[in-house]
Amino acid sequence: MVEQRESLAKMFSAKSSRVNTNRGEAYYESLMEMMTQRLQELEKSEVASRTSVLSVLEAEGVSRRDFMKWASAACAALMLPSSFTPLVAQAAELMNRVPIIWLELQDCAGNSEAILRSDAPTIDELVLETISLEFNETLMAAAGHQAEEHLEEAMKTFKGKYLCVVEGAIPMGAGREWCTIGAKGETFEEHLKRVAADSAAVVAVGTCATFGGVPAASPNPTGAVGVQDVIRGKAIINIPACPANPANITGTILHFVLTGQVPELDHLNRPKFAFGYRIHDNCERRAHFDAGEFVEEWGDIGAQNNFCLYKMGCKGPMTFNNCSIVRYNSGTNWPIGAGHGCIGCSEPQFWDKYAQERPMADTHYKAPTGGVEKTVDEFGLGLLTAAGIGIGIHAAASAIAGKREGDE
Repeated sequence: MVEQRESLAKMFSAKSSRVNTNRGEAYYESLMEMMTQRLQELEKSEVASRTSVLSVLEAEGVSRRDFMKWASAACAALMLPSSFTPLVAQAAELMNRVPIIWLELQDCAGNSEAILRSDAPTIDELVLETISLEFNETLMAAAGHQAEEHLEEAMKTFKGKYLCVVEGAIPMGAGREWCTIGAKGETFEEHLKRVAADSAAVVAVGTCATFGGVPAASPNPTGAVGVQDVIRGKAIINIPACPANPANITGTILHFVLTGQVPELDHLNRPKFAFGYRIHDNCERRAHFDAGEFVEEWGDIGAQNNFCLYKMGCKGPMTFNNCSIVRYNSGTNWPIGAGHGCIGCSEPQFWDKYAQERPMADTHYKAPTGGVEKTVDEFGLGLLTAAGIGIGIHAAASAIAGKREGDE
């Protein structure tokens, strides 16, 4: 729990600077009034789940003080002023008012497993335990016709109010009938379209659900695609990564509880509060990159001194995610912290494009324009150029400059 509090403090410090203070006082007053009204309406609504977040936190030994610290960090993560912290805490307590129908499609269930198997769950994970999980093929006891009847009942009871959370890709190619579900033998595509139709919004969790992930890797024999390639005319929120961080799932649901709307999204439908900047922006090894200090081979002196992993294939400069801040395993570590470069798992086609241990400058793949200092939308929407080569030039120039200073 100590590591978790430190992680929360770091996240709050890093993200509080991203609150848009240019917006006038009237804007935030109006926003607070709208959120307050939304929460009051939820309080009067039917309790979809009897599980109380406060009782779960108390059972895990989490104090009210710890919970409010988490609410402060979550408030900053959502890019809200600190005065909204009580509302964020209230929203967390009301998450059992928002029904969730969770579909498990073409994947390894890694996102569910990452949450379920935590031996020291974070507050984010504990809060997720209190949601009204109306349907989940992986977790529910019911099966066959009984499970389908429960799904139909949940869709009817909460029509237009539930969130459809999707984990896994959707096979759309030849042989899509290989992947069916339920006693009626629905294909994954049919199953998804039916459940998504009456949802308030669709939340794609993990890189398989967002962009096809590993199932869509070349040669993609099943024609796997992400949710946004199947569902049209419905609000879709993408929370990629392999696995997705529970903090980002919780933050997205919290935003929906607070506003009844999806958060601000980038051009890939990812929440900007979590994916609005790059791994590179907040990486603990960034200073070494700027100084031209790189790991040249595994186990060398640079590796022993935590130098930059770019030359070993780290894709931090072209990957948008907040795992350098939020981290994994109760906030204790993350891949780069553990000594391995980022493989860009929150980006489209990451397995084919990024999951190789060599710099982008040394590959034939072309990254979007803008280099290492562009915003997420500028980076993603620019013309395709060899930006990776530009990063490599910067790295080489920094190394030469560092060597000259050493010689002097």
